[in-house]
Amino acid sequence: MLPSQSPFGQRRAQYTSIGPSSADPSISGKEIERFETFDAIYRSLCAILYNYAPLSGHPGGSISSGRFVNALLYDSLCQDLRDPNRWDADILSYSAGHKALGLYALLSLRNEVMRIAHPVALPKDVSLQLRLEDLLGFRRNPNTSTPLFKKFLSKPLDGHPTPATPFVRLSTGASGVGMGSSLGLSFALADYFGEQSPQVHIIEGEGGLTPGRVTEALAAAGTASLHNTVLHIDWNQASIDSNRVCRDHDQPGDYVQWDPCELTYLHDWNTILVEDGKDFRQVLTAQRMARTITNHQPTAIIYKTVKGWNYGIEGSKSHGAGHALCSAGFHQALEPILKMAGKDIKICGSEQECRAGTNATIVEQCLWDALLVIREVLEKNRDLTNFMADRVMSLGSRLDELKRTKRQDAPDLSKAYERSLGSAMSIPAELTLKPGSSATLRGELGNVLAYYNKVSRGAFLTAAADLLGSTSVNTIGKDFGAGFYNASTNPSSRTLSIGGICEDAMAGIMSGISTPGQHIGVCSSYGAFIVALGHIAARLHAIGNQARQQTSPGPYNPFIIVSAHTGIKTGEDGPTHADPQPLQLIQENFPKGTCVTLTPWDPQELWPLITAALEKRPAVISPFVTRPNEKIIDRTALGLAPATLAAQGVYCLKRSSKHEPDGVIVLQGSEVAYAFVERAMPLLAKDHIDLDVYYVASAELFDLLPEEQQLVIFPERAAAMAMGITGFTLPTLYRWITSAYGREHCLYPFRKGHFLGSGKADAVVAEAGLDGESQYRAIREYVAGLKEVRMKSGELLTHLH
Repeated sequence: MLPSQSPFGQRRAQYTSIGPSSADPSISGKEIERFETFDAIYRSLCAILYNYAPLSGHPGGSISSGRFVNALLYDSLCQDLRDPNRWDADILSYSAGHKALGLYALLSLRNEVMRIAHPVALPKDVSLQLRLEDLLGFRRNPNTSTPLFKKFLSKPLDGHPTPATPFVRLSTGASGVGMGSSLGLSFALADYFGEQSPQVHIIEGEGGLTPGRVTEALAAAGTASLHNTVLHIDWNQASIDSNRVCRDHDQPGDYVQWDPCELTYLHDWNTILVEDGKDFRQVLTAQRMARTITNHQPTAIIYKTVKGWNYGIEGSKSHGAGHALCSAGFHQALEPILKMAGKDIKICGSEQECRAGTNATIVEQCLWDALLVIREVLEKNRDLTNFMADRVMSLGSRLDELKRTKRQDAPDLSKAYERSLGSAMSIPAELTLKPGSSATLRGELGNVLAYYNKVSRGAFLTAAADLLGSTSVNTIGKDFGAGFYNASTNPSSRTLSIGGICEDAMAGIMSGISTPGQHIGVCSSYGAFIVALGHIAARLHAIGNQARQQTSPGPYNPFIIVSAHTGIKTGEDGPTHADPQPLQLIQENFPKGTCVTLTPWDPQELWPLITAALEKRPAVISPFVTRPNEKIIDRTALGLAPATLAAQGVYCLKRSSKHEPDGVIVLQGSEVAYAFVERAMPLLAKDHIDLDVYYVASAELFDLLPEEQQLVIFPERAAAMAMGITGFTLPTLYRWITSAYGREHCLYPFRKGHFLGSGKADAVVAEAGLDGESQYRAIREYVAGLKEVRMKSGELLTHLH
């Protein structure tokens, strides 16, 4: 909480505290009473879900956040239950994904009161509802075969939220990534709708604010004036290991020495402290106040709560644990709902009957019996049910009355996808590079993305880790507003400021920007940094796109991670930066079709590769581009295949003139391909060594080709005799080099068993043994040995015959 003499300088944001004396007296006692009753039902449902999961989930934080989220759902959140996929509706985003138990309980209760009071307001397609029946799938696998799960076609509800659940837009919960991706939604909607933007309400706890990527994301939102964002912080001071996460007044925190009010206000967020987050009058007052703030800054409401309040277990002990299965403590937690039911009923079998929770069928039946008690209470208490349902109807009407529409000059990403269709093999005239000229891979990537940005009226939003010009992504927004994007003062810019050197938050935010499908977020930094730091965001974005197929089927919505200054050609920066390892972290490490890596060697390959990737629409596109200038090769004069064949993913760069080539070489990486073409190839030609030479421009684009076409392009016999040369790590060659002999002769940066030193690109490439002369010598040795291998194979075959 801020001291009376604040050390902070001038802010655009404001700070307010809500206590008993400042709570809105016009909120009636009857209204508060109904919210209290409904919260008692909700807390009972949380206890039930944890008990029958069995004993899985996070009851404490679900309970402590329930009161302010209930207030949101029934007083602020403008949504249309008939259509969970409306992008003009407000969004509830659980950055605190471990509170999924509470989220599912809240959404299913809302669905249930509507089923009872206003069934016509629900979608006919039950896949778009979250019913009480779906709670049978809490933390259950899709292959669950218990009777009721199959009878009701229950949804398998993931342990942390994913878009397989209606009204959930993102996959969240992984160490603070959900904050960045949630704010990415805010960026996207603020840009697409302008001043009429839907509100993004983010749920988090103080422990979830401690990851560094969260602080980075908060800085970005405050700097960009994301006025459409309200962050709701459940300040209960309890994590898994601590009951004093933050400093509180004069008490030092176990983890950090700020409190949530200081943190959000520091980053220029309007900050509203709710002194008692259990008091509905204070909660509603704060949320209604947030709707009236007009200074264009994002808002954080911090609620002081008690984790596990009235559950029987409080603080850290209730974070990821709760009462033992069907224990006395569990039954005591259910007293409110049992009193409302008006009878003392037994809602679970004995421990012996379910064999301590191992009999899944019995446990499921007990869970269903308990859920029927919830249903019975809501059906019996029609005054409460009608009150809550009418509020939902009112919020839906308010949404329609707002008539939110896209701004007049909003981006149109469909134009970029339309332009990409069938266009990989035809490079636009303005992007054609003249042989003999020079260009960088990073520069040409920027030019290609700038082309698509112009076509789509600015659908590509870009950020870099203080490396916009250095990695050439500054050109992507060159046809739009200058400077950094600000939702209030500079909305025409396509370039975002994400906290400075902040690859972690940047990847999360850019993935969120891409999620609604109206933008593509592009983030850039050294490959040595961004691939590792952005990996969690990339994985969650891919999970989210796959999960979304359950509620909103359609193509994936890509975001782009630019692995710039990649590989050992960044030698001047030394081995800490000139890293060959990042490709191995991401290439072929995702389910097929969700991630595409691009590894061009020639700047002319950027158009076909980016265009082919946009046409395929994976969830993640990751181009690996080097820093130095490269000479544009005259491919025709050298007898090389055209650059457009890179769109296949793998292509034969140079075909042997012999029926049986002297060997097969597989190249991957700009440094090794240029060294081969410019130096090794002429030396081999003088020795009349005639090879089939392949280049790997994208393993995943190749995988998306029909299998028959793959075998024509790169036959199995080629892999069986090939030697590989890569600027990345050896394992990235394994699928292309299948023989022990070929792998023994592969060249790669770590072949000599040590990290490389610093120096000019050519010097580091030579140190690695990847320069043209070293390649030439290694290939000669490989070819000579291959003849012996063939002779021995021929002798063996003769002997067998």
